[in-house]
Amino acid sequence: MKLNSIGLSEKDSKSLSQDLNELLANFQRYYQNLRGIHWNIKGKRFFELHPKFEELYTEANLNVDEIAERILTLGGVPLHTFEDYIKNAKVPVGKNVTKDEEAIRLIVDSLKELLVIERRILDASDKSGDEGTNSMMSDFITGQEKTVWMMKAWLAEEI
Repeated sequence: MKLNSIGLSEKDSKSLSQDLNELLANFQRYYQNLRGIHWNIKGKRFFELHPKFEELYTEANLNVDEIAERILTLGGVPLHTFEDYIKNAKVPVGKNVTKDEEAIRLIVDSLKELLVIERRILDASDKSGDEGTNSMMSDFITGQEKTVWMMKAWLAEEI
């Protein structure tokens, strides 16, 4: 088995880079959705939700950068065009979302999709002995599960 400069299997690193690129595309769509709902939210809960959506898109933007840098660390090339993001993303598109409940549901649905991808990457990185990717996925999952719980509580729904 040929190892790369950080001591991981080149084959596993290539596979993980591809998985991370899928996550990157989905995170970019999630980020763009958050920007859209931040800009376009209307109604009586505007003052409550507008800053919350900004907090979420700021965090998502940091995660996008972290994912791209991990792909580079593994020897891959991060996707970086809207064309690539559109082709590879499964997170739902939120267009012209202005209502509070619709915005919160979009966040929950988006995070559900991200969590599926992250758990798959967590499993693959664990099997590869890739602690860097494993740790990143674990941190993402922990934070996103809490966000889902909070959003579901806001909707007065069970997890």
